[in-house]
This record gives sequence, C-alpha cells and structure tokens, in this order.
Amino acid sequence: MKKRLMSLGLLLVVLVGLAGTLSGCENVTTRANTQDTWSKIKKRGTVVVGLDDSFVPMGFREKSGKLVGYDIDLAKAVFKLYGIKVSFQTIDWSMNATELRNGTIDLIWNGYTKNPQREKVVAFSDTYLKNKQVLVSLKKNHINSFNDMTGKTLGVQSGSSGYESLENNPKLLKDKIAKKTPIQYDTFTNAFLDLNAGRIKGLLIDSVYANYYIKHESNSADYQETQGNFKSEDFAVGLRKGDKTMKAKINAGLKTLKANGTLAKINKKWFGNQNVEN
Repeated sequence: MKKRLMSLGLLLVVLVGLAGTLSGCENVTTRANTQDTWSKIKKRGTVVVGLDDSFVPMGFREKSGKLVGYDIDLAKAVFKLYGIKVSFQTIDWSMNATELRNGTIDLIWNGYTKNPQREKVVAFSDTYLKNKQVLVSLKKNHINSFNDMTGKTLGVQSGSSGYESLENNPKLLKDKIAKKTPIQYDTFTNAFLDLNAGRIKGLLIDSVYANYYIKHESNSADYQETQGNFKSEDFAVGLRKGDKTMKAKINAGLKTLKANGTLAKINKKWFGNQNVEN
C-alpha cells in the first residue's frame, strides 16, 4: 500500500511538472506573438529575417553560397536607416508563420504574399511589390491556356501563395489537372527539375521567380508562360501581431527608400528594364 501511494505521488509530481512545462512553452509562444519587440531588437542591434533561400530573385544563394536577392537588399536598406543589421535565417517555408509566432525569427521577408488567410495569424507591412501567378511549361507540350492542363500533372510549392490560389479558386485550374491534386515541392528548384524531366507538365509559380529563373537558364527558349485569371498579389513583410512599432518603422523605411531613389535602384538591379509595380 505504501509503495502504491509513493508511486501515485511520483506520478502526480511528473504530471504537474509536465503541465508546467507545456504551459511555459505556450506562454513563451504567446509572449513572442503579442509583445512589441522593437526596443529589444534595437538594443540587440540585429533583426532575424526568415526566408526560403532558393526563391530567385527575392532571396537565394549564389554558387559560392553567398545569399543575395531583391528582398535581401531591401531589408538591409530599410534597417540601415535605423542602425540595425539583418540576420537571414533559412526556414522550412511551409512553417514560416509558426517560426514567426514561436520567436525563432522576427520577420518573414521573402516574396511573402498578403492575403486574408495569412492576415488571421500574421500582421503585414505595406505592399512593396506586385506579383502574380503564372503557369510555366515547356513549349513542346503546347500548353497555351489553363484548359490545356486538363488531365495533366501540375507542380506547385508547398505553402506558397500559388498553392493557396489553387486551393481557393479550384475551378480556374485545380479541377482540370490530373486527379485534381497538384504535386507539391519544397522548392521551385526541384519543381523545375521535374518539369524539365517531363514528370510534371506545368508549374504554377510567382511571375517574379519565373521571369528571373527562365532568363538565366541556358535553355530559356524552351519555356513559355501562360497567364490565367488569378488575382494579382501584394508582396509585404510578415510580422507578429504585437510588433506594431516595427511595422510602423518598416512602412516608414519603405517610403523613405522610394522617395530617395533607393527602391528604384534595387528594382533596376534585379529586374532591369522590366516594368515592376511598387
């Protein structure tokens, strides 16, 4: 009987400790998502940006391993105004909002599309670049419209705005493709490999990525882009709900860069003479 009471007592201690641990984890997550962290970041002198480091031309690694891109330059330029350095953290893109809420990163800044679903859990800065979804295929497959994808295999990146557009507007494309289900990829790089190998016939992808990637490929003449009826998208910076000061600072910084010509220089560097809408 005594041993039984001791065992029950020990079990109670373990359960109480576990509950405390879980509660502590929840509190850490809640604090990270609701606190205004600007003063802490300013004191630290560094802000952590989460990104998919294969998303050209927004943020990607050159063959040397150096991280470059439109969003890399823009983020650095904004925070330079406040004397803060930017540390870029590669993340699983499908988990970006979780990483943000948990405090692993401070911002999502990597061709991140603003939409109602994401606004439920993430705060957004002002729009800094317009984007749209396009269907990329090989010219030899003669896919000139979304209807030409009927019964064919489509690729899309997991957690991307393209995937969300596909799911939210199934009649435009999803209902036409094979099994009404796309093949999901962790990166567009892997998706392009399968497109070139014929394992998928089309790839739904951000126009900014498609235009840059195709332009820099040796077989660029083999590809074609098809426009559909998906709505245009707004690229913005994703923040925690509590970071109201940082949101105001980023918005003010973007306005300053537009006014002093820095934004135009970054546009020219990454998009050349291509018309882009900020």
